[in-house]
Amino acid sequence: MLEEVERWLISRSWSLADRPLHHVLAAKQRSGQSVSVVLPALNEEETVGDIVAIIAHDLVHQVPLVDEIVVVDSGSTDRTAEVAAAAGARVVHRDDILPRVPAVPGKGEVLWRSLLVTGGDIVCFVDADLREFSSDFVLGIVGPLLTDPGVDLVKAMYDRPLGGASGQGGRVTELMARPLLNMHWPQLAGFVQPLGGEYAARRSLLEQLPFPVGYGVELGMLVDALHLVGLDALAQVDVGVRKHRHQDGRALGRMSAAIYRTAQLRLARGHLVRPALTQFERGADGFEPRTYSVDTEERPPMVEIAEYATRRVA
Repeated sequence: MLEEVERWLISRSWSLADRPLHHVLAAKQRSGQSVSVVLPALNEEETVGDIVAIIAHDLVHQVPLVDEIVVVDSGSTDRTAEVAAAAGARVVHRDDILPRVPAVPGKGEVLWRSLLVTGGDIVCFVDADLREFSSDFVLGIVGPLLTDPGVDLVKAMYDRPLGGASGQGGRVTELMARPLLNMHWPQLAGFVQPLGGEYAARRSLLEQLPFPVGYGVELGMLVDALHLVGLDALAQVDVGVRKHRHQDGRALGRMSAAIYRTAQLRLARGHLVRPALTQFERGADGFEPRTYSVDTEERPPMVEIAEYATRRVA
């Protein structure tokens, strides 16, 4: 590991106990900064309500840390929107944000569009499929941004159990993202959960970043933020344990392809020869190929969008 990364692990890796709630609240009052929490959601009626309700109870009603909770519905066919609204979130449909730009499927697409419908100086992203959720996730990653003006982006780090086995989750992280980062961006090798969906950043940084529309958004954001603001402006906080719905191996393969594509573009700014992934499933007559396209689109930095500039002036 690079000496720079070893120093970073000491100076920019924290735990929840390093910033008690009263300390973070006092810093928020002094700075006058506002905080938005965004949950991208697609068919998450089983979990999104509990997450929203816990954030609203602990960090909106009990103490004034979070200023708004916004769920961006990515085309759900279940009751995600109704459940989220009943729990206290403002729900916005992806297709209603910047309608002149047709929406495409993907998590990164939703995160990018969320910048247009939130107002916080700090934007905190939380996945909507978490179970046994604690508001410490939000407190932990927002805290450094409110207390340290030199920090621009904070990732949550945590244990990810799989089937009762500790530390066995995060398969795409270990098999794809971590090798890529260690080989090509070794300054980022200290991130425990580089692909984690729980992170917070200053709007002033997010609006300057391109957003891969799909699963490559987290890796792309880390790499681009490193180049834009440097390693010392990035940090991570240990928030405990993350439990969520796990995807099957084929879905993880498609996720890996999107992440590799995101890395490849940043390495060469070139194009994939074949932006597709073929996988195999056993059928009645043996193994049958299934080919899936790999996201090849990225959204430009939000500061380049006319509607966003107009909103900021207003």
